[in-house]
Amino acid sequence: MALMLRRFRQIPRVLPCIFSGVHYQRSGQPINPFSTPLPHAWKKVNGGLVDRGCQAYRAKFPMTVPCRFSTISELSHESCPEVEILPYIEWAFDSLEGPSHCWLNKVEESKNFSKRDRIFLVLAGVFCEDSLMLGFDSVVMFEKLKSLQQRYPLLHVMGFLSGCSSFSGADKSHLLQIIMKEYITFPILLSNKDFSEMAGGACYILFKEFRSPLIYHEKDVDVGTLNKAVEELYTQDKGESATLQNWKSNGLKQSDSTKEPYVGSLQNLLLYYPGCISVDESANRLFLSDSNHHRIIIFSGNGKILDCIGSAPGFEDGEFESAKLARPAASFYHADEDCLYFVDSENHAIRRADMGTRVLETLYPPCNTNKKKNGLWSWIVNKLGMEKDADTKPAEFDSGLLMFPWHLIKLVDGDLFIINRSFETLWIMALASGEIKEVVRGIPKVLEICGEMIMEKLAVLNKMPHDWLQQQVDSNFSLEGIPYAGLMSSLATFQDDIVICDTVAQRILRLNGESGDFTNLEFSNFGILGLPYWFSFPLERVCAVGNLIRGANADHFQSFSFLPGKINIQLMVEIPEDTELVEPLQDGCIWRLARGAAAVVSGVEDLVASSAKVGVAQQWYDELDNLAFFTPEPESDAEEENTTLDTPFQEEKVCIDCAVNTSPGTSEVVVFAALYLKLKRNPNSQERNPEKNAARILNILEPEKSGKITRESCIQFLSKWNEDVEDLIFMKPLHVRIGLESLSHPKAENAKETVLTETSIQVNVFL
Repeated sequence: MALMLRRFRQIPRVLPCIFSGVHYQRSGQPINPFSTPLPHAWKKVNGGLVDRGCQAYRAKFPMTVPCRFSTISELSHESCPEVEILPYIEWAFDSLEGPSHCWLNKVEESKNFSKRDRIFLVLAGVFCEDSLMLGFDSVVMFEKLKSLQQRYPLLHVMGFLSGCSSFSGADKSHLLQIIMKEYITFPILLSNKDFSEMAGGACYILFKEFRSPLIYHEKDVDVGTLNKAVEELYTQDKGESATLQNWKSNGLKQSDSTKEPYVGSLQNLLLYYPGCISVDESANRLFLSDSNHHRIIIFSGNGKILDCIGSAPGFEDGEFESAKLARPAASFYHADEDCLYFVDSENHAIRRADMGTRVLETLYPPCNTNKKKNGLWSWIVNKLGMEKDADTKPAEFDSGLLMFPWHLIKLVDGDLFIINRSFETLWIMALASGEIKEVVRGIPKVLEICGEMIMEKLAVLNKMPHDWLQQQVDSNFSLEGIPYAGLMSSLATFQDDIVICDTVAQRILRLNGESGDFTNLEFSNFGILGLPYWFSFPLERVCAVGNLIRGANADHFQSFSFLPGKINIQLMVEIPEDTELVEPLQDGCIWRLARGAAAVVSGVEDLVASSAKVGVAQQWYDELDNLAFFTPEPESDAEEENTTLDTPFQEEKVCIDCAVNTSPGTSEVVVFAALYLKLKRNPNSQERNPEKNAARILNILEPEKSGKITRESCIQFLSKWNEDVEDLIFMKPLHVRIGLESLSHPKAENAKETVLTETSIQVNVFL
């Protein structure tokens, strides 16, 4: 009965009829859809609306509206269909999957949509099976939606696909490919029902509190118009510009807290949408934009990783280890400056990495360059995300700004050609000053200026196998007269060979210039990459459980009770069955942390060299003992020193050592590690089953079968494009927590002395 009453209460909310959106017809004089702002629909909704290139309509009761724009006297009318989509979307929020709907790219415990009185913007009709073939049209619509999502963090953005005949793994795999390619961070709702509002094709739907939506059935609607509509909708009830200013973000700069796409375990692959590549042949270096991992990997021609730029998603200059990027794309190496210039796509920026000093700085936009204040307090406030810039106000929307750039071409005269993925906009920038000199819009004009350079760069595709090029069709669109234009920044010539990014199979291929043979580039030296940012466990989530401090989601938790002193911990990690380590685990892939009454010793075999002491009095006694009994060890050469950085391992086990000093009380030792694995080949098996092997990888990465919604799509995605799934390198995260309870110091004969013990323990971990 309560449910029936609630549905009856919703009837007044859904009675208003929404017309099929924006209808316009060109007459003698063409109408520019970018030149007219959105009317104040709240005040003029029942009146006759004058000529406009793009309009949205909302009505409170069934009525007819003008849909022809040649002259006011020639207005024609059409009846309004009944609105059903809003209550359906609201109902679907309660579950991830149901008999008629399914959510993708939405975390199960997410509560972003719990407050349903906010403003929603829905993109519908571009997630169908042919959407990847739409080329620049779909890319432009995604860019508009993402720009508003960045500008208004409190705006609820989502995608919607209706009329799905099934929720098969192939359908979800197709959508998964769109999510990865377009870097979609908002959830997508799939429904097998048909809605009259979708009859006009792709559209934007803007509404608040699931009432009276504005529907735009025109792909050419200007992003400035959408921006104005969102502001009007927000200020309708508030009426305070100050509140709106607080609701905005500062321009289009991405914040560190921006969420990422949820694609199951695909983020744990070694490469996660390797988008672009460039080379420095003189130094035998290649620069790979591992776009969705927000980093640039620098490696040699044989695949050895030499360095890495970027630590996490965000927008921050500094040393390579601390700098933050947001989906880097095309790059080029400037030999005279020894600098790498690259596009920071989601930050709408051009960055410059000094390879000598290993420092990253922002070339454009200069106003958004992070200028850190000196002082400890400023550093703490910044790390807590509480830093405020009193001089910085939310910038007004400017369509001339650099937005979602992707391709980069350096000219001889020192200028840069910067092109977005849709090839609809070209920015000409002065390399020396970082100033945008000119903005060119429209594909014909862009190709007129730089079409020859694009074709020249794509000429090497003639050597690529036709089957492989056909595989890339879904991921890269073609322009008129320029096939596979989207691959422009994904390939480079290197030592008479062609190196190309395979964004479908998540790998790097090398085509031999003489033989024409394809080889999969094998990477090594993973310790340079360090511990991936998404492995780290937030310390804020650690909670006290009894007398121990336990963190959730640990692979292994075990507690011990010892006397105070030094504790040598040896983790014996048994890797998953049917897998093998790509290379020995390096120390750079391990993070050790002690909390409470314990401190990590920097070296397992060298306690004396550590500055971590337990108690002030004990520090004084230890220093005296060290002077009396310390014997220096013989020096070792550089090669032996490098080998000690790798942790010992057997065929199926990895050993990780950790030493801590403990005082009386409760403490916890946390160990994170990134194990780079691949499936072990069965030499006796003649047949290959990519789907079965893909399921094995997901079972290893998700042993508890988490993420059921995306699991099937991930299997289809991995197996569709990778016949040799065994060659895929993936990262298995290791998270171990060891609770330590240290008792009181034992009494010594001399009351002034403090007795410390040394204990060794072995912890067996099974993944």
